[in-house]
Amino acid sequence: MPQTSVVFSSILGPSCSGQVQPGMGERGGGSGGGSGDLIFQDGRLISGSLEALMEHLVPTVDYYPDRTYIFTFLLSSRVFMPPHDLLARVGQICVEQKQQLEAGPEKAKLKSFSAKIVQLLKEWTEAFPYDFQDEKAMAELKAITHRVTQCDEENGTVKKAIAQMTQSLLLSLAARSQLQELREKLRPPAVDKGPILKTKPPAAQKDILGVCCDPLVLAQQLTHIELDRVSSIYPEDLMQIVSHMDSLDNHRCRGDLTKTYSLEAYDNWFNCLSMLVATEVCRVVKKKHRTRMLEFFIDVARECFNIGNFNSMMAIISGMNLSPVARLKKTWSKVKTAKFDVLEHHMDPSSNFCNYRTALQGATQRSQMANSSREKIVIPVFNLFVKDIYFLHKIHTNHLPNGHINFKKFWEISRQIHEFMTWTQVECPFEKDKKIQSYLLTAPIYSEEALFVASFESEGPENHMEKDSWKTLRTTLLNRA
Repeated sequence: MPQTSVVFSSILGPSCSGQVQPGMGERGGGSGGGSGDLIFQDGRLISGSLEALMEHLVPTVDYYPDRTYIFTFLLSSRVFMPPHDLLARVGQICVEQKQQLEAGPEKAKLKSFSAKIVQLLKEWTEAFPYDFQDEKAMAELKAITHRVTQCDEENGTVKKAIAQMTQSLLLSLAARSQLQELREKLRPPAVDKGPILKTKPPAAQKDILGVCCDPLVLAQQLTHIELDRVSSIYPEDLMQIVSHMDSLDNHRCRGDLTKTYSLEAYDNWFNCLSMLVATEVCRVVKKKHRTRMLEFFIDVARECFNIGNFNSMMAIISGMNLSPVARLKKTWSKVKTAKFDVLEHHMDPSSNFCNYRTALQGATQRSQMANSSREKIVIPVFNLFVKDIYFLHKIHTNHLPNGHINFKKFWEISRQIHEFMTWTQVECPFEKDKKIQSYLLTAPIYSEEALFVASFESEGPENHMEKDSWKTLRTTLLNRA
């Protein structure tokens, strides 16, 4: 995402604060905005009517919106209206301003006004190209660009800028379309249900230790996969979480829910990794080797933590905490669990995962001061990130009692999404090992039933509850056969 990286840094800057920038001006002057429906607090826009916020987005002869505002409003506006409707309203405002300029004494400034409109559209198409895959949006874009082109027919500077913008947009849309087609062709690892009551593989069958026995190397390859998967997530995908929740709350459908495919695919990767860890442990015949497998994954999780790959770390811990693995008491008694206890401490869910958030904050600070790509890596626990967005959305209302949009809320959502997107754009510094990655992505994983069969075969049921579960499972599998 080289182009997007430039766009984020230029639009949002380091702080994403929403402060009015020096020299940018405020539309209409003063602290109330052009329509009087914008409320500022200490120079920061905190609320406004939807119409006033849309007007605040559109440049004038003497005004260009703060780039932080452009990104935040374009991102959050989809909660209230689809992008093509916003684009249509922007077009109407442009027409009104163009007519005023043509009728007034500032007709000579039409060219400057047109250049600013093109710049706004350029930033929009670069930050959110997927908005323009919609035919309605593309039609509105063509209508606006046609109008502003008429303001600079003499030397064609505006026309040239529009042509370059359109070409870049089409290339971005084509690239995303190809990526989506590739993702849809990928299938999650086959679920190996295992033979009836015989899930143990042949001794010669390869396991993870036969492919990679170095915890650091495996952690690095997991980081490769994480960064590759997360790079297909875009800001509007994350905002779709909010739009989708609103549509469910209001019993209506808003937005294209297929856009959440990249989110679901990334979440599916977490689940597959957890199940792979459990499979690798439960499929081992000898207790000594199972102990070694557990200690290996503990070391891999620790290396993931050191790298800043919290998502893989959490997936590995989750896999080892699945019931079929956790119940292997005889195996765990041989494991040196001190390192595992430290990892679980970092992922302790008490106080809203306070320990994890402290570690994440430390990794973030390291990333901001990094001198190398290795120090820049921050891969948060994705499920927790999504939950943070969810609760931020549910705790704070979209509208204030006076009907204004609670823009203070959307500044914060935008800030968190921007921070996440910054992390996703880090280039993985580790050498890629196709053999290891192929195993991680394609190795068969057991179903939950098969995991329990393998677990009970390794260590028989120890109490009445386990005995009943084992008996029920055997009966189910035999009847199915």
